[in-house]
Amino acid sequence: MSIEAINNLGVCFDSVDALFADLDDSQWSTQSYCPDWDVRGIAMHLAGVEHLLAGEAPGSFTDSVPFEKVAAYESSVADLDNTALLAKYRETIAARRAEMATYTAEQMDIASMTPVGPQTYGRFMAIRVFDYWVHEQDIRGPLGIPGHESGAAAEMALNEIQISLPYIVGKKVGLPDGKGMTIQLTGPVERTMHVKVDGRAGVVDELDNPDVVLAANSTVFALLACGRIDPQGPIDAGTISWSGDAELGERAARSLRFTM
Repeated sequence: MSIEAINNLGVCFDSVDALFADLDDSQWSTQSYCPDWDVRGIAMHLAGVEHLLAGEAPGSFTDSVPFEKVAAYESSVADLDNTALLAKYRETIAARRAEMATYTAEQMDIASMTPVGPQTYGRFMAIRVFDYWVHEQDIRGPLGIPGHESGAAAEMALNEIQISLPYIVGKKVGLPDGKGMTIQLTGPVERTMHVKVDGRAGVVDELDNPDVVLAANSTVFALLACGRIDPQGPIDAGTISWSGDAELGERAARSLRFTM
């Protein structure tokens, strides 16, 4: 994997920093889409993971990722007021950004344990982009401050969901054997994805006659896949819809969640 994931993570750092910069105390305490955290909690979590990674060269994690260090970091900053928390967040991210600036494309190919098992360090960083971008939307939605819904980082975040489409469509949706589904993301990220069940579900390059077509706003699709929002709202609003087999379409719209 190229250095692209590092660049996209930097874009996420910039976007989230600009978002945090203008928040007042009531906004910091607003419940996010992620049920475990308010906005403060997400800030602590994001910085906690980057603190965990800081000082660890690519490939350092061979058997596991010590996520317990994230909880320790969160505890250490939990009593800070919002101004001090933002300062600590920025200090942590600045240290991590300086370190990331030294990484090479070759280091992205080093084997590493990741949140999804043994992969490469580049894949770990792509997962960080996914986590950062989704958590940014966790904040923006409840605050009514839309932004950063398209671009390279959003595309990379959606790649992580696309990788999981065989599981989502085959197991969560339960598309029957022999059936095919097209998922059309209508923007801000525009993308067409196809899944065919032939013994087992798999992503295919094209599908001439899909049994069901699911059309969705890309941010809504991501939030549904991450279990962040109730499907009924987007269904009622028309930001997710379907054509073809009506039963399969509705089932798909209501069954996209594969992670939290």
